Amino acid sequence: MIQMPKLSGFLIRSAENWPVKVLSIVLALILFVFHRMSTLEDRFFSVPLDVELNQNLLPASSYARMIRVTLRGEANSIYPILEDDIEAYIDLKKYTRPGSYRATVQVRKKGTALEVEPLQISCDPMEISLELDQRISKYVPLMPSLQGDPAPGYEMVSYTLFPAQVVVDGPLALVGALSELNTDFIDLDGRNEDFSIDVRILNRDPLLTIRGNGTTEFRAYIRKPVPVRNIGNISISLTNLDSRFTAEIQPETGTVRIEGDQSLLDAFTPSQLFMSIDCSGINAEGDYTLPVVVSGVSGLKIVRMEPENAVVSVRLQDLQDGNN
Repeated sequence: MIQMPKLSGFLIRSAENWPVKVLSIVLALILFVFHRMSTLEDRFFSVPLDVELNQNLLPASSYARMIRVTLRGEANSIYPILEDDIEAYIDLKKYTRPGSYRATVQVRKKGTALEVEPLQISCDPMEISLELDQRISKYVPLMPSLQGDPAPGYEMVSYTLFPAQVVVDGPLALVGALSELNTDFIDLDGRNEDFSIDVRILNRDPLLTIRGNGTTEFRAYIRKPVPVRNIGNISISLTNLDSRFTAEIQPETGTVRIEGDQSLLDAFTPSQLFMSIDCSGINAEGDYTLPVVVSGVSGLKIVRMEPENAVVSVRLQDLQDGNN
């Protein structure tokens, strides 16, 4: 009871000029917050954007693959944070159909960023617009990109690629229109012997994924060119046909491709029996498929001949014609 007057006096004095006192407290809080904020620093770096999708869809349009991240906090807290401990991502897993979608960029903290306070994180851009399409896979053939020429007097006669085709994953529209993939440049300049090299497969569209290690083995076969000559419209002759018979050949003419020294090729002239068929085994009428023989090409090599076999139709000669 004795304390009441003192307490009442304290309350009365406290209530005096209360608007001024409240304003002072608010200003003090503002000054505290401003001071606290003025001591915070900013740190900037970029991190890759992770796009989380339904397994049946893939991005079908270009988008920002790197996100600029701003960390705001106390200097001794934000600078030890590892860049790998800040992950930027957009979540599109709820979408199951192709189409255009927009999503907010979110941040996931881990490791050194988990216990840091105060810590403000902002992203640029804040939103991502993305076109999604159906995911498909397709075998695509590879084509070598060649540059330069072999050494004088040599040529590349053939080549192989292993693998010769790769599986490409990507959105339906892009993969469907893809007909081939090129390798990085392969230099043939000055080559005078066979060689092999592992070469990178070029992927000029980041929306496509090439399965495997992204390389193929290119093997080239280098040779000195050999002079060749094609001889056509050569009559095919019959040899050793029994005089009782007459015969017709189908086809009647052939073609030969020969190679060798240029002077021998220029001087070569086919003989009358250059292409012939041996009929010594025929002793009755009928149609026979027999091999065509080429002779008289000393010093030259036969590369190809057509036909290799011909049909010989054999008939008995007319007796009257025989007597005459």
